[in-house]
Amino acid sequence: MKEIKGGQDMLEFIRSRRSTRAFAESPVDQDLTEMVLEAGRYAPSGGNSQTSHFLVIRDRQILDKLALLVREAFADMEITEGMYPSMANSIRLSKGGKYVFHYNAPVLILAANRKDYVNNLADISCALENMMLMANALDLGSCWINQLKWLNEDQRLLCLERELGLRDGERVYGALALGWPSSGAPLREPLPRKGNEVTWIG
Repeated sequence: MKEIKGGQDMLEFIRSRRSTRAFAESPVDQDLTEMVLEAGRYAPSGGNSQTSHFLVIRDRQILDKLALLVREAFADMEITEGMYPSMANSIRLSKGGKYVFHYNAPVLILAANRKDYVNNLADISCALENMMLMANALDLGSCWINQLKWLNEDQRLLCLERELGLRDGERVYGALALGWPSSGAPLREPLPRKGNEVTWIG
């Protein structure tokens, strides 16, 4: 039988990846951030197009400004019946004036791609998963951030993102909050599976 220990180790590593939503103020070293980014850059892409564009934000003033613009955008929205619960929560917290969508992480990586590219979200998803797994390997905490995707046609946010380097024709399709967990180490207890059903054929 073929040796599968390495595969089992990898599976346990994947199972242990959990989202972090409380970060320490400590900065993340440049070399560790670059390793996380390299993992994202080596993710698969449709037709090997490699059109993803990563904007790495570590400036606290810019992070605060992004949080303000996101909070204002959601505060102007209304919760509707059947709305995705996380979006409804973003609106509810923003109306209360205390919402910080990136959890005050010291690093926020915006993952952008071409608006007219059919695989934009798929490629970004692969890259973000790679980066989260690398963060886990480095004992860093990370969390997939959807809010900038939901607001990627908001003109105030687009203006700021373009000032930061977003190119014409690009939009943000996801982001990664990255930093040291405030607890000192990432939470790694796997959550039980309640869904993601598998059907075998043959």
